[in-house]
Amino acid sequence: MENLKLEASERKINTKGDLKKLRLEGFLPGILYGDKEKNLPLSVKKISVKKLLEASNFMSSVIEIDINGSKHKVLPKDINFHPLNNEPIHIDFQKIKAGTKVTVNIPVKFINNENCPGLKMGGVLNIVRRKIELKCAAENIPSEIIVDLANREMNESIHISAVKLPEGAKPIISDRDFTIATIAAPTVVKEPEPAAAGTEAAAGDAAAPAEGGAAPAAGDATKPAADAKAKGGESAKSPEAAKKPAAAPADKKK
Repeated sequence: MENLKLEASERKINTKGDLKKLRLEGFLPGILYGDKEKNLPLSVKKISVKKLLEASNFMSSVIEIDINGSKHKVLPKDINFHPLNNEPIHIDFQKIKAGTKVTVNIPVKFINNENCPGLKMGGVLNIVRRKIELKCAAENIPSEIIVDLANREMNESIHISAVKLPEGAKPIISDRDFTIATIAAPTVVKEPEPAAAGTEAAAGDAAAPAEGGAAPAAGDATKPAADAKAKGGESAKSPEAAKKPAAAPADKKK
């Protein structure tokens, strides 16, 4: 792994007000933790740290830090961010030496996707672990763990035992052969049955007569009103008819 570089200076201020002023000037307070040496307060340029944070595996990268001309190999130990703007506000480093065993999280990279029969058949790469925690020598930290997908079939699982690790590196999980990824069969979405369309058509046909039957019902509703009006006219004439004398019966011929 290629070492990153960072310049820093020894920090002699510790009060809350001084640290706030330091941040306003574009610096981050931090601490360099030594193996047997005394911890060293320091400050680094905020913009330099933000550039290093763009690295995909910053927390597992060996950094060569220059403190007033004295160079040290370090690993980022911890970094704190502001809760609102997510800007870095404090960073700690751990000094390392050759042969020092460290625990790091290494990202997994998958290659030869185009040569994977399972993916060609429509399978989906289901990634179980995007990073693997390893214990290895500080001078032999890998930048990534390569997983070759060539000749992998559908429904096949890829375990840690199938991956080549750097010499001397061992996974922290050692009690089982854990899974890194699987090639899963594609999910099948069931199409709606054609009978559903026929049911809708039948429902439409059933609704049509009901609507057609509503018109005669309206016409029938007007018919009693007309009959009532006609009866009303007859009842209006009946008083006049009552005043007229009844016609005399015709004389019978003798």
